[in-house]
Amino acid sequence: MSRPIQARIDLSALKSNLRVVRRLATSRIMAVIKANAYGHGLLRAAEALDEAEGFALLDVRDAIALREAGFRQTILLLEGFFTADELPLLAEYELSTVIHSTQQLAMLDAYPRRGSLSVWLKINTGMNRLGFAPEQLPAVMEKLKSHPAIGEVTLMTHFAHADEAEGVAEQLERFKGLTAAYRAPRSLANSAAVLRYPATHAEWVRPGIMLYGASPFADTSAQQLGLQPVMTLSSEIISVRELKAGDRVGYAGLFRADKCMRIGTVACGYADGYPRQSGRVEPEAPGTHRPTPGGYAPTGTPVLVNGQRTSTLGRVSMDMLSVDLSEVSGAEVGSPVTLWGNGMPVEEVAAAAGTISYELMCALTARVPVEY
Repeated sequence: MSRPIQARIDLSALKSNLRVVRRLATSRIMAVIKANAYGHGLLRAAEALDEAEGFALLDVRDAIALREAGFRQTILLLEGFFTADELPLLAEYELSTVIHSTQQLAMLDAYPRRGSLSVWLKINTGMNRLGFAPEQLPAVMEKLKSHPAIGEVTLMTHFAHADEAEGVAEQLERFKGLTAAYRAPRSLANSAAVLRYPATHAEWVRPGIMLYGASPFADTSAQQLGLQPVMTLSSEIISVRELKAGDRVGYAGLFRADKCMRIGTVACGYADGYPRQSGRVEPEAPGTHRPTPGGYAPTGTPVLVNGQRTSTLGRVSMDMLSVDLSEVSGAEVGSPVTLWGNGMPVEEVAAAAGTISYELMCALTARVPVEY
């Protein structure tokens, strides 16, 4: 009998979430499928998102895999090329590239064709991560326009606060002012901007997390946004035991029962991608400490057992975690457990664990069987 943990990927939910993007924006859609499609499987996700006009990712090998699988959409390398040796591959497989640095500009002469390289020029409007400084833009645009290898140039930026109260106004106005003199397609909107800021949609939108059924906002659920969860991580109870008051649970005994309790052990641990800092602790217990930001969740992370809500207890170990069964009716060995997904929003689990839904989905490890 195989270990009961598995991840189920609902491809119909991916399609549904893409339709939400389509309803919100008349722009062309650049579906972001980097990091193995946020842990969902690159080629399977691309198949489900086939109606998008483009795919954005990081690794040229993944881009080549898409081309060899028959995808003819625009394929964009979000960090561009890293060495001049990659430029012949961009030409051979007709890949588009972000250009964000003078070093990349200097390598362009190695491109083996004339007038065919599609470039997305990244402008730093406040994220301060990648992109040309505003004062560099005129000279960079002039170089690209005169370069014999360059075809279409798309202007892009990335928002730092689209999912927060600060919003996009400052960066949007800066971008508009910088690019007003140029006739070129534009791309600004990530998932949060797609959902809340129609003025940012322009010619291309770049949805990521919303495609996978998670909300980018702390104050709004995916369900409220009309999104469906794509990944459901599930397992089973593999052991049940009774605790007496004072009994401890797990490594370091971080949880101590203050009354008689019933607990279960679940076949899931940090080696499967579940966050180690998730289990409930009792700060008043001797030898434990009050949780600090980024430390253990004081009330544990939520899970479903037999469809009923409860929480994790103590320290998550490599292969197992503990859950409170005291108020869960009918729980026994073999009872189903939903770690996140249908009925248990991944962003809620992430928030309780002091992380974000992106990290949970991307952290799913290769040993977890995936069913599509």
